[in-house]
Amino acid sequence: MSPTSLPTAEAVPSTGPDVVIAVPVRNESERIAACLRAIDAQAGLAPGRLGLVLFLNNCTDGTEAIAESLRPDLSIALRVLNVTYAGAHAGWARRAAMDEAAAWIEGGPGTGTILTTDADSRVPPDWVARNLAALDAGADAVAGRVELAPEEAALLPPSLPARGRLEDAYDALITEVETILDPDPHDPWPCHRTTIGASLGVRLHAYRQVGGMPEIPLGEDGAFVAALLQQGFRVRHPRDVVVTISARLTGRAPGGVADTIRARCEEPDALCDARMERLPRLMLRCWLRRRLRRLHASGRLATSRSWARALAIPDDEAARIAALPRAAQAVAAAERASPRLAFHPVGPKHLPGQIRLTGAALRLLRPAGRLAALASRRPAAGSAALADA
Repeated sequence: MSPTSLPTAEAVPSTGPDVVIAVPVRNESERIAACLRAIDAQAGLAPGRLGLVLFLNNCTDGTEAIAESLRPDLSIALRVLNVTYAGAHAGWARRAAMDEAAAWIEGGPGTGTILTTDADSRVPPDWVARNLAALDAGADAVAGRVELAPEEAALLPPSLPARGRLEDAYDALITEVETILDPDPHDPWPCHRTTIGASLGVRLHAYRQVGGMPEIPLGEDGAFVAALLQQGFRVRHPRDVVVTISARLTGRAPGGVADTIRARCEEPDALCDARMERLPRLMLRCWLRRRLRRLHASGRLATSRSWARALAIPDDEAARIAALPRAAQAVAAAERASPRLAFHPVGPKHLPGQIRLTGAALRLLRPAGRLAALASRRPAAGSAALADA
């Protein structure tokens, strides 16, 4: 069954919410009530502005009955779709949920915002408001952070939360380095670089322009944000948009958070996430990205091949990259094509030393960062996507 032929839960009203939360669900009878109550507790929104789509796929437990039993007590409009599809996977389900949210908005006000989270997550009461604040400030999309539910994290081996704290500390430091050496004026420090389906928000027009959520089995959230950035849309990663996620070891989607937690319990010395490289390599990557953007902006990416030779990219691939219309597309393509830009993440035992080194480097880099932050506050006219078209 294709997402484009999914049944609708009810007739589309002439008016409706302009903000719709899309939640893919599979066998979440133990957690769906907490998820729904958290979404219903959103503050700072006018009545009738918020809607919720629950896309139940291949559920064999009592999830639907629980959701329906809560419907009379909810203050927001709810649509529940229940679909059985043998080819279901995480990307397909999230796309289907978000497509239904988009159709709901288009059938009502016509323009608005799609948010998505997971059925085993709990959003804080200001989650929607904080997403909208970032969008109203000029972003086209918002990627939030996640934290493990403390009552569940307390049951994990002590080494895992300790490692998580080190990773969080290093991630924040290298993100600050990135914002200084390769700044994005639309995503200034303080920010983060998490991309996870448990907290995403996007304007409807941006969602449609990039073709919706990628229908891939794993990593659909990261691919979606990458597509937005490569099309010139402004993606904000605010640190104050945070969702609580489950720390369970058995998840619903292969390769998801639960699998990552379990793998690190079983192999404590497993490498960190790909972007957590040693500081010198990270700084080189930032310099190369910025250099490629400048070459693209000046037109020299197409007239020079020295950059391609430096990155060990063959001439035919370099010509294809140079012809891409947007700098973000060219940078992403160069990173995929160059063996010298492959990620080499560190292991957890290297984190303390890298944290000390990066902290020392930032004491020298922050003056430049303050200048970049001032530059990022300059007003920009029009949509980033149109300006870059």
